[in-house]
Amino acid sequence: MEHTAEQRIAVVIEDDADIRNLLRTILVQSGFSPILTSNGEDGIEAVRVHEPLLTTLDVQMPGMDGFAVAKRLREFSSTYIIMLTGQTEEIDVIQGLDSGADDYLVKPFRPRELRARVDSLLRRPRQVAGESDAASGAVPTGATADAASATPAVEQAPAPQAQPVQPPGPPPHPPPPPAPPVQPVQPTPVQQPAAPVEVIAHQAPPAAATPPVQHSAPLPGAGSAGISPAGEGSSQEVLDWKGLRVDRATRVATVDGSMIDLTRSEFDLLAALLASGRRVRSKADLVLTLRGEGYVTTYYVNDADKRAVEVHMANLRRKIGDSSTTPRWIETVRGVGYRLAAD
Repeated sequence: MEHTAEQRIAVVIEDDADIRNLLRTILVQSGFSPILTSNGEDGIEAVRVHEPLLTTLDVQMPGMDGFAVAKRLREFSSTYIIMLTGQTEEIDVIQGLDSGADDYLVKPFRPRELRARVDSLLRRPRQVAGESDAASGAVPTGATADAASATPAVEQAPAPQAQPVQPPGPPPHPPPPPAPPVQPVQPTPVQQPAAPVEVIAHQAPPAAATPPVQHSAPLPGAGSAGISPAGEGSSQEVLDWKGLRVDRATRVATVDGSMIDLTRSEFDLLAALLASGRRVRSKADLVLTLRGEGYVTTYYVNDADKRAVEVHMANLRRKIGDSSTTPRWIETVRGVGYRLAAD
């Protein structure tokens, strides 16, 4: 289902009626058409039917809790999931992100912060099933067939018209005889300019001044930390370093040739670190990277946001088989942030 700017659907899965109504008000103000549900089963069915762009998910619900619901949703939907929880323990945050949530918010939450987090999620790339099929549709084949059937008709039309043009052809032949008189003009000493051409050849050696330009082509990029692009001109899309390969265009990450399954946040963090090389990226900087911000302003980055980056980084290290004590790819700069490990 294609979501336009005029119609964006959001599903609310919340057992508390007051919070449901609050979420409906916030989402309507943000331009969404909310679908309200009060339990996990109804919420899963609503996501399956309406294919929402965004889903807010309560953790503590009777019956099926939010963690189980998130795992079920990830089996068939790529909806953005914001998990709402009253628990602030690290284990709850880790479990929520592992289950497939894109972001989490601790209750009680501030409406402005929720809207900011929704806007941040919508700035991230979102893979929608069927886009590749649509891109390779069979319409060009039909158009080619129509064009092929049209070309013979065009060829037949000019064919008969070309025959009447041939009779007046004989008159143009008389002009060629005057052409021989031009031959005596050719013996003119035009060949003399060949001498100046030799002079130009002698001037070529001074052009040796060009070699100094070679020193101004320092190909190795600053702080590349040994990162090599997978082909000329593709360094912005594909990074390959010590067996860890990231393709931003297809959003595929591999370790020693084996594909690894990363969430959106984990992939964005890994791509940001590979692009930065040995330059240290602070936790606040990485928070804004996940939000889609291109500059560092930490005035609305709180401790919960930084803890989320720590959780994402721990999951990322676990999936790629890295260690925080003896890092192969990602090392922690204590009190600052993260960077690529030394060779």
